[in-house]
Amino acid sequence: MGLVGLVLQFLLCAALIAGAGFVLSRSADALAEAHGWGRGWVGLALLATVTSLPELASGVSAVALVGAPNLAVGNALGACVVNLAFLVVVDLLQRHQPMYRLASETHLLSAGFGVVMLGFVAMSLVTGRAAPQFLGIGLYSPALLALYLLALRSVFAHEQSARRRVEAAAPERPAHEDVRREWRRFGTAALVVLAAGSWLPQVADGLSQALGLSRSFVGTVFMALVTTLPEMAVTVAALRLGALDMAIGNLLGSNLFNLTILAIDDLAYLPGPLLADVSTAHAGTAATALVMTGLVIVGLVMRPQGRVLRVASWVSVGLVAAYGINAALIYLAGA
Repeated sequence: MGLVGLVLQFLLCAALIAGAGFVLSRSADALAEAHGWGRGWVGLALLATVTSLPELASGVSAVALVGAPNLAVGNALGACVVNLAFLVVVDLLQRHQPMYRLASETHLLSAGFGVVMLGFVAMSLVTGRAAPQFLGIGLYSPALLALYLLALRSVFAHEQSARRRVEAAAPERPAHEDVRREWRRFGTAALVVLAAGSWLPQVADGLSQALGLSRSFVGTVFMALVTTLPEMAVTVAALRLGALDMAIGNLLGSNLFNLTILAIDDLAYLPGPLLADVSTAHAGTAATALVMTGLVIVGLVMRPQGRVLRVASWVSVGLVAAYGINAALIYLAGA
């Protein structure tokens, strides 16, 4: 297929994912109210899981069908970097003061777990074949799965405790039929996201060959950008609803799920441990995500008041710089 056809398919995937992602945010907010869930946890668990379905479908498809492990790993880690970079947009949209002044402290838990999980991935990428494995699966895989489940439980418990302290009365619940309708909308949008995400790896792999670019670069930059469109659409919609914590929780939670996807991809990759068969350039992307997550943690603790050139906080400036440097290094690596 020609370059034009591939680009059109790529844009169609992007449109489907973005549109479905917007529907997801609306339904998730309604479901949070109906079930009495905190918006931060809904962003971390429910929205982050569903909006990361493109990364899951793309990763499994890339390793099982396309045979492109670099595409899968680049997509998952690149999506983490893109999500963190999109926090800059969230910061810009908070006109009165930086978002870090208003964000819940619960996000420190999500970011902290993200640092630990990224550390496991970075160590496994650096050690390669020397990393411990069992039956062709890296031991980092069960560790990532366990950390993800622990993160979900910890954030839920923390947020529920905070809600009990501030809520004196239970909110009014919508009718059961309304709840069922929202779940149907949510499920339909999730299926659209999954279908478009499954289609994306073949298109991205074809683009990498047509443009003469490495699979690592295409996965880390192009494919990661498109598969994070649900997160972007959901985040913007959440901000329009006035749900800042749901927006931030979605992005940080998506990163936790993206790292868990690497464990799922490892199970689907039959030749051996996934991270042992990919370019070490991905360790740079993992390190970039570590740096960016660290900046977010600093912002959540220090809660900066001022803005650089009256536009964004200095944390956002650092996030943009880290993203640009990582994209340049992956391109120059050519792996």
